[in-house]
Amino acid sequence: MADVTIPVGGMTCAACQSRVQRTLEREPGVRSASVNLMMANAAIAFDPALTSSERLVDAIRATGYAADLPDDSASALDAQTARDARQETEFATLRRKAMVALVAGVIAMVASVPLMSAPGAAGGDRMMAWADRLMTQPLQRILPGLFALSRPVLAGSLLALTLVVMAWAGRHFYLRAWQALRHGGADMNTLIAVGTSAAFGYSLVATVTPSLFTSHGIAADVYFEAVILIIAFVLTGNALEARATRRTAAALRALVGLQPEVARVVRDGAPIDVAVAMVRRGDEVLVRPGERIAVDGDVIEGESEIDESMLTGESRPVAKQIGDAVIGGSVNGSGAMRVRASHVGAASTLAGIVRLLRQAQSARAPVQQLSDRISAVFVPTILVLAVVTCGAWLLLAPAAGVARGFSAAVAVLIIACPCAMGLAVPTAVMVATGRASQSGILIKGGDTLQRAGEVDTIVLDKTGTVTEGRPVVQHVTAVADGRAAEDRLLQLAAAVEVLSQHPLAAAIVRASVARELPPISAGGFRSTPGLGALATVAGQMVVVGNLAMLQQQGVATQPLEPEATRVAADGSTPILVAVDGRLAGMIALGDQPRRTSTAAIARLRAAGLRVVMLTGDRRAVAEHVARAVGIDDIVAELLPEGKVAAIAAMQREGRVVAMVGDGVNDAPSLAQADVGFAMGGGTAVAIEAADVALMRDDLGAVADTIALSRRTLRVIHQNLFWALAYNVIAIPIAAGALYPATGVLLSPIVASAAMALSSVSVVGNSLRLRAASRHHVSTPAVEASR
Repeated sequence: MADVTIPVGGMTCAACQSRVQRTLEREPGVRSASVNLMMANAAIAFDPALTSSERLVDAIRATGYAADLPDDSASALDAQTARDARQETEFATLRRKAMVALVAGVIAMVASVPLMSAPGAAGGDRMMAWADRLMTQPLQRILPGLFALSRPVLAGSLLALTLVVMAWAGRHFYLRAWQALRHGGADMNTLIAVGTSAAFGYSLVATVTPSLFTSHGIAADVYFEAVILIIAFVLTGNALEARATRRTAAALRALVGLQPEVARVVRDGAPIDVAVAMVRRGDEVLVRPGERIAVDGDVIEGESEIDESMLTGESRPVAKQIGDAVIGGSVNGSGAMRVRASHVGAASTLAGIVRLLRQAQSARAPVQQLSDRISAVFVPTILVLAVVTCGAWLLLAPAAGVARGFSAAVAVLIIACPCAMGLAVPTAVMVATGRASQSGILIKGGDTLQRAGEVDTIVLDKTGTVTEGRPVVQHVTAVADGRAAEDRLLQLAAAVEVLSQHPLAAAIVRASVARELPPISAGGFRSTPGLGALATVAGQMVVVGNLAMLQQQGVATQPLEPEATRVAADGSTPILVAVDGRLAGMIALGDQPRRTSTAAIARLRAAGLRVVMLTGDRRAVAEHVARAVGIDDIVAELLPEGKVAAIAAMQREGRVVAMVGDGVNDAPSLAQADVGFAMGGGTAVAIEAADVALMRDDLGAVADTIALSRRTLRVIHQNLFWALAYNVIAIPIAAGALYPATGVLLSPIVASAAMALSSVSVVGNSLRLRAASRHHVSTPAVEASR
């Protein structure tokens, strides 16, 4: 299987999106297709043996929309920069056209007042009659010459102005509607084009041959101002929508902005400034205090504290020294460093995050299917309703005149544009995934975002998830009393263990360095796997290992055996040390729970989630850690396949299970779970390993994700409800349902403004997710009350 994301131009509503989607899904070899109105693209998985990217582009073009092959040479950062530029150009164009059309609409409205003042000219429309009464007298005083002009001059001038607005500001509506018609489809542009063209055609006949109407007792009304203002209001709505859409992609733009343009690279022994795109793997990059790190790499000289908050969501600076990895886009502190580039261009962590976030915002949430099903038949249904509306007026209220029924039909066409329906889901997904990325949470798509909100069971790995994932020295016990004896014991043990590759050995060495104990050289090193090691240190034979190791060396361990047993029962590992055949003391090592685990688990439980720990470690160790962080449900001593089986058993019980692991060792379990969370400290492996990649090693991010998912689902349901309710309520009013009882009839001008407002309100509702607070998970009781 192959994947391709194709930019699609010209989509303006849910009907457009649905049409392209259905076309792609019918193509031979296409396994899945996800068309996104907000991102203006189509993400397609296909079989290269049956089709190709070129054929898929042709299939999209055949529906009447623009499509081009993606630029494979461009990185995710470049692609997003290009998309931002297109959005900015689109917004500027729409804003300019909307402003000109609005000015023209005001002029047309003023010029139409003398025409509306003619007897019966308002056609009985109370709103238009009210506008006439409000404007006529003031205008007669301000512009008396306007009322002196003849009807043919006024109507002809309005005709010319309307033609200019339609041909320039509204040109794309008609072109896209014609393209859709040629390919047997209909969309939002069809409704606008048909509605305004009908109003223009009616007005044209009334202007050129008014006797055709007056001879039958019908007022020769013109609707030129309505045509202009409809186009103006729709363009204004599109511009506001484009502006809001740009805000939904703010997280992506912020990520792209983290990439420095220039890096200071050492070439031929001298530092020079080069474009970041020219940095090669293995180059030495100089990082000065306070500047942004240009590329991913490893520190080879110097030390500093790095602010990685914009990538990981972790507010505290992270200390870096020789051998530590740094991420491009993070900000250096007060120290100068030299970094060897390890990942550049498309392989960098920042590019990977941008690529993943773009993919996530292109993916569809399952709830989108409701919108798709409605949109597939929406526009044709509205066209039929408009014809029925006009016919009903002529049949049931012939005295009201043709103008009344015609105006109602145009209002139905305009007010029913399905823009809000198409924006309801993708805007919420875009804002939510962008908001999550700012907290160091990478959610891989709308489907994952929706499933996370449905989770009722959280399964946690122990090592590296609940705990830090690396052993640390918890305490040192020396046979001789005093801090000096403990330091000497640790110093001698570190001299032996510095020559070992065992993880416990590294912990002892780190503890010695942390206490600033001078290193001592050792000789004659010998290691016994599973037991320990020994070496000669400062002329003394030092043995470091477990009870069996020391007993094998003939060392009497009885004085510390009770303490060693207690340490082991608490889930830690006792390491004994002997010097010249005599017991010197013990070092207790353990994998400490993360400082954030207890609070995070409390939040998950408060949200009504069942929390389970699955681990391959000994039960005593698992129980000790579980007690420390507040977990009651534990399954220990499991092999990887045992974890998979345990998760499958929970799923058979009907539970929706999320698994949290390190993204590498727990890959089978992450795949089995309904939602997999990879805690990988921002590594490239973690980004690709699971449904949700956590850039910071903090279980609180899991609770944040679930809280955000629940809130996003609420917003999506609100958007869909109001998009549907808007049409259910507005279409009958536009058709004249309230007229018999109240005399209220919605004019096409008001209908166009209401249609624009509905789209902007959906985007605005989605943008509330940008303010989603961290560290808050709603409990079921709270959820039910909302």
